[in-house]
Amino acid sequence: MRLLVSLSLVTLLACSAAIAAEAPTAPVATTAAASAAPSEEGFIPIFNGKDLTGWDGNPKFWSVKDGAIHGETTKENPTKGNTFCLWRAGLVGDFELRLTYRLQGGNSGIQYRSRDLGNWVVGGYQAEAANASGRDGYIYDEKGKRGRMCLVGEKVVWKDGKKQVTGSLEVGEAYFKRDDWNEYRIVAVGNHLAHYINGVQTIDFTDEDPAARAMSGILALQIHAGGPMTVEFKNIHLKKLGPDPAPAPAAPPAAKPDAGKTETPKAKKAAPAK
Repeated sequence: MRLLVSLSLVTLLACSAAIAAEAPTAPVATTAAASAAPSEEGFIPIFNGKDLTGWDGNPKFWSVKDGAIHGETTKENPTKGNTFCLWRAGLVGDFELRLTYRLQGGNSGIQYRSRDLGNWVVGGYQAEAANASGRDGYIYDEKGKRGRMCLVGEKVVWKDGKKQVTGSLEVGEAYFKRDDWNEYRIVAVGNHLAHYINGVQTIDFTDEDPAARAMSGILALQIHAGGPMTVEFKNIHLKKLGPDPAPAPAAPPAAKPDAGKTETPKAKKAAPAK
């Protein structure tokens, strides 16, 4: 009898081990996937969602509406040249920037490591926003001579004053949502720059032109000259990936929004002696 019970127990244990070995491993896979998710650690909000504290743009075109930085031109209120809303709380060097944006009409962009040229004008690296698949996500040299330095889907090294295409990226047509909110992500480390739209990498750019590249500078948002347009930016978060650049310089004097030519006051004539 004891021998029969022992044999039954051994058989039961063997069956249990076999069942355990065949059990699905979903929990392990889920844990691995979670650990591979991008970390949010280190990101700080640089827009409070309420007003333009820390930002500086021509009030004729820039405001805050529905929790977003809102840039708008109309037929009655156009801009003659590209105009920008500048982040005044510091400079960016090595960093990662995440934000969401929406665009109607015209085109826009995100300036980084750029130069403040005064009167809300900026020059330097621009992450393009155009509300058009195949255009959103490339890098442009605003106010520079290099134009569209790296197009969507390209891997580029800029060296000896020339663009060298070294490879390609799989972007596809569905990476961008027209007339809707999209997520922009910009990563800049040293002379290597990468843009992402909705998690899809759009460019891989290495700037090996010491005379033209920038390792630090200002951050700004663009309204492009031309027909009426509206652009919105929200959920703006910045993560520093290196030491802080030199302190931001004082803002250059900006022209008053409605200022025209100012005439020098004429001196009053002296009253005749009595």
